[in-house]
Amino acid sequence: MTPHIEAKKDEIAKVVIMPGDPLRAEVIAKKFLTDYKLVNKVRNMFMFTGFYKGTKVTIAGSGMGCASIGIYSYELYKFYDVDHIIRVGSAGAYNEKLKVYDIVNTKEAFGESPYPKLAAGLDTNLVPSTTKLYDLINKTAAENNLSVHEGKVHSSDVFYRKTDSMAFAKENNLDCVEMESLALFANAVETKKSAACLLTISDSFVTKEVTTAEERQNNFMDMIKIALETATKL
Repeated sequence: MTPHIEAKKDEIAKVVIMPGDPLRAEVIAKKFLTDYKLVNKVRNMFMFTGFYKGTKVTIAGSGMGCASIGIYSYELYKFYDVDHIIRVGSAGAYNEKLKVYDIVNTKEAFGESPYPKLAAGLDTNLVPSTTKLYDLINKTAAENNLSVHEGKVHSSDVFYRKTDSMAFAKENNLDCVEMESLALFANAVETKKSAACLLTISDSFVTKEVTTAEERQNNFMDMIKIALETATKL
């Protein structure tokens, strides 16, 4: 147990699929897992452990932002001996080539946060995903006839940004924006574990298309399938 996770150590799998929304974690567990059970409800940050095609998997909410996923991913890596975390989330597209519901496999997370320095001693604001896991996700997607896009992702601390988001994206060659991958990747480096981030485009800064919270919860299942199929190979 940790201050934020009440599960027993053996109740958390070696592979964790991590959506931001704990309610989405519940939807994923109910739709895809067998023999699953709720193993954490502290702060209503639901975590479920069950089986996908015979592979033990934990679906764990992370909350929003680097601070929140930073706590949960670190505790899972450090105190629950988790080896791999695949974040699954939504993102806003900066790149006109990315359309609503396209899936992005995050190659690098770019942020303005001091998190990499403070948590992992990294003097950089650009942290890559784990290459082996990133490549495995691409291979798994292809095997399942699902398309994924490579992405340099803006892991932002500010949702309601005062300055011009598109100008910032162009200046830094960014494809889309979310709020968590930078901390996850930094924690993987610090703990010598493995991390990846799959994102489904939920809205576009270019076309101004948007999706509702209900649509995001229920229509991101291709991304979840890729993550779970990857888990069976780890």
